[in-house]
Amino acid sequence: MAKDKLLSFEEAIELYEPVLGFEVHVELNTKTKMFSSAPNEFGAAPNTNLSPVCLGLPGSLPVVNGTAVRYSISLGLALGCEIAESSGFARKNYFYPDMGKNYQISQSDEPIAFEGEVEVELADGEIITIPIERAHMEEDAGKLTHVGGATGRIQGAAYSLVDYNRAGVPLVEIVTKPIFGTEERAPEIAKAYVQTIRDIVISLGISDAKMERGNLRCDANVSLRPRGQEKLGTRTETKNVNSMRSIERAVRYEIQRQAAILKAGGSITQETRHWHEDTGATSPGRPKSDADDYRYFPEPDLLPVQPSAELIAELRAALPEKPAVRRRRLMSEWGFTDLEFQDVVNGGLVAEVEATVAAGASPAAARKWWTGELTRIANVEGREASDVASPEHVAQLQLLVDAGTLTDKLARQVLEGVAAGEGSPQEVVDARGLAVVSDDGALIAAIDEALQSQPDVLAKIRDGKVQAAGAVIGAVMKAMRGQADAARVRELVLERAASLD
Repeated sequence: MAKDKLLSFEEAIELYEPVLGFEVHVELNTKTKMFSSAPNEFGAAPNTNLSPVCLGLPGSLPVVNGTAVRYSISLGLALGCEIAESSGFARKNYFYPDMGKNYQISQSDEPIAFEGEVEVELADGEIITIPIERAHMEEDAGKLTHVGGATGRIQGAAYSLVDYNRAGVPLVEIVTKPIFGTEERAPEIAKAYVQTIRDIVISLGISDAKMERGNLRCDANVSLRPRGQEKLGTRTETKNVNSMRSIERAVRYEIQRQAAILKAGGSITQETRHWHEDTGATSPGRPKSDADDYRYFPEPDLLPVQPSAELIAELRAALPEKPAVRRRRLMSEWGFTDLEFQDVVNGGLVAEVEATVAAGASPAAARKWWTGELTRIANVEGREASDVASPEHVAQLQLLVDAGTLTDKLARQVLEGVAAGEGSPQEVVDARGLAVVSDDGALIAAIDEALQSQPDVLAKIRDGKVQAAGAVIGAVMKAMRGQADAARVRELVLERAASLD
């Protein structure tokens, strides 16, 4: 893949105004799919969560999932949208190798929710209002696995495998209006917006919102226009960016790439682009179609969705706090400083810390594990921190530390085992034999051996130079493979030094 020429970000912003737009796809966590009774569950064996409707078999007819409709209305209300008195489904036509019926049931000119806005809080506390054009219901496509190539993409692959399990999973697609005025904060705003959407859907309880699983995906639209020009530039759409960090990087990259082309006198191609996490670059996908090219027409097998005023009022009354309000409340309840809380926000870990505290850990401990060791493991393995361990496991880990079963050092080893899929913290402790040695007899034996092998150190301790005990403590910790409480070892070292002949 040829390397793109990039303009510096500072020069790009000086010459051009970035205009952003986002399409965030949220998979709903209903028990069944959008238009069939097939199970909606992650991780099942390929091609097992199926029904005749999923496969588009002749004579099969779709039926709307009522829970998915309720979830979609709740999300629309949380986005400040109007809820349509009547909304309809349409067929979106283009070649889908991973959709058995070769079209997608979506909503075109009759979305369930429209004309909203959402407030996004940036790191310095500034509030940005993002205009929402619509939120509409649709079904997800299946999944293609490309085999035989070097990159896992279709280019260079020998063949592709199709898994229809995801085909038909309920989705809500949230589409913003063009977002102006982001300037040099465009990448930061992009990340903060998707974090806010994730916070909303988690607080509503309508999606697992795990980006690494594809529960929440973002298509980032970026265009540039010369300073002082009213006409919008040609946009590109970077597809299915699957982490908060990547969203920020992808928007920054596209601004720099497009600016370099425009400054050189070139033109931008309207196309989809793929984000490459390993290289930090985008590459061309396919020419981007306009709505007319999809040949939308009304879905003949489904009636309009017409929610009652009573249902909308019921769902509106059940809405949780807005993300910015919730964050301020949590920061106060947890006793965090602005910097401490911002670490959690920047990592997209507010929901994880909140759930860990609810599971029994202190706020300080929850923050320490999520922004520290869990984030480190996630970065090393190219995963989201939320996929490394569950809040319940983190709380269990801290309880083992509080009980003296683990030291912090041992707890980090236990987390590595949890991340590797070895089970709960207690199961990892048992399997790896990582519990702190609490038998004073074993510790005394190791201490006596260390003292007798270092008579000069023993003499110094007896002379009142207690800092010399560090050498003995180190030797004992090494002998115990780190599975000892250093404070208890120190106490015993001083006791034994005074009693040994």
